[in-house]
Amino acid sequence: METRKNIRLRDYDYSQPGYYYITICTCDRQPLFDSWVGAHLCVRPDRTPDDPIGSWLFELERKFPGTEIDTYCVMPDHIHVILVLTGAHAGAPLPEIIKWYKTQTINAYIRMVRCGECPPFHDHVWQRGYYEHVIRHDEELMEVRDYIFGITYCRIL
Repeated sequence: METRKNIRLRDYDYSQPGYYYITICTCDRQPLFDSWVGAHLCVRPDRTPDDPIGSWLFELERKFPGTEIDTYCVMPDHIHVILVLTGAHAGAPLPEIIKWYKTQTINAYIRMVRCGECPPFHDHVWQRGYYEHVIRHDEELMEVRDYIFGITYCRIL
């Protein structure tokens, strides 16, 4: 069995208020979201039920009060999102929130594959785990937003 490196900060409370930069990749970097992204290479999806990736992001705000989506984009094989846990958040820590999101999107994606609306996937939809970075100050927040908006701007035009 493969030993995985733990990237989480030791003794950090991932339920505390703050900004968190998250990247979740598809398993084996399968380009499963090409049908949404198309020729643009990157999109900021809307809240339609036909878009399980974007619509379930916004469901996080309802499922976990005090959780907000700040900035996000969907690429063919991964998503970037800045997730905000506000002072009103008194619930689940970040790993539990991401686990719920991945479960919901997997179920939605499977339904869409069965209806012929999405390409089939190999083994799994999402890779095990995800990348997260605790954003510690406003300058860093602006850098991450610029990065996400830069991807979206450069590739949509």
